[in-house]
Amino acid sequence: MAVIPIDLLACSIRLQQGGRISADSKTADIDQDGWRLRAFHAKTDADVRADHWEVHPEAEEVVSCLIGKIRLCLRPERAGQQEEEISLTAGTAAIVPRGRWHRIELVTPSSIMAVTMPRGSRVEERAEA
Repeated sequence: MAVIPIDLLACSIRLQQGGRISADSKTADIDQDGWRLRAFHAKTDADVRADHWEVHPEAEEVVSCLIGKIRLCLRPERAGQQEEEISLTAGTAAIVPRGRWHRIELVTPSSIMAVTMPRGSRVEERAEA
């Protein structure tokens, strides 16, 4: 099998059972089994959908800031609590617990990488946005 470069900004990497890895289009079915690695460059909050929450019920998620600076925001688990904000700078990452609603805000234009098992993931508009 030939080894070829993969444009991480144009596709996502799927880590499958049995040790197989494949490159898929960014629009590939998120209900497929396996872990998914996505990398992207974001210039504005719209690029990271900062006005939406997302949750991954099947697995934790690693969110990493490769270049720039971002805020990883965790939705309060109970009424009356504040959002948790984790600052991530270039070369840092955080692990979002399974089933925890979260979103990203940009501090500066950034390159971001995320790894999770997307099956069953949900997105909802942020009411306070």
